Amino acid sequence: MANLVGSYLERDGFEVAITGDGSEAVPLARQVDPDVVVLDLGLPGLDGVEVCRQLRTFSDAYVVMLTARTEEIDTLIGLSVGADDYMTKPFSPRELTARIQAMLRRPRSTTAAAPATAVSPPRRFGDLSLDVNGREVTVAGQSVALTRTEFDILAALARDPGVVLTRAQLIEAVWGPSWVGDEHLVDVHIGHLRRKLGDDAARGRYVRTVRGVGYRMGTGS
Repeated sequence: MANLVGSYLERDGFEVAITGDGSEAVPLARQVDPDVVVLDLGLPGLDGVEVCRQLRTFSDAYVVMLTARTEEIDTLIGLSVGADDYMTKPFSPRELTARIQAMLRRPRSTTAAAPATAVSPPRRFGDLSLDVNGREVTVAGQSVALTRTEFDILAALARDPGVVLTRAQLIEAVWGPSWVGDEHLVDVHIGHLRRKLGDDAARGRYVRTVRGVGYRMGTGS
């Protein structure tokens, strides 16, 4: 499977490094500094969740998690440690490469800073402060560690707090118009985001659910 996926990616112009053991994956990632990691959940050595957890301590590479198990808990665990997307087996290598191409159209957090004229002050929603330029979020003065995807969703909602964004609109804003897959991926990331912010779906101080439509930014009160 790894060789098949690798051949499709090489055909699309990617340089590919492959390992079949989780314990080898982390040092390999340190060595090659990848832009994208396609990570199987069921690896020997270290499983995909632990590899992703360690990867996130030094890399902002996009991570696509592959799993043969469709239970929701696998998705939740995989995304909670910093994966950007997931696919369940069997899957189409063509769809996987399409998702990766769409991911790479998103700006990475390590890209050059915006020019000084584009700098804007942090936005505040009650106790929550969102610094888009510095990519920093605090709640009641305490820094909150968000994944790139969680931050991008929050920034998209905060851009126009009075506007409700559908899942499709959030997908386009965060993943890009070329992304293909299950739009409920947004709900999973929203759930992680709320937990990290100390928010909940019922109260919705920072991220509010508009039933049957989508999500919008709350006032923080």
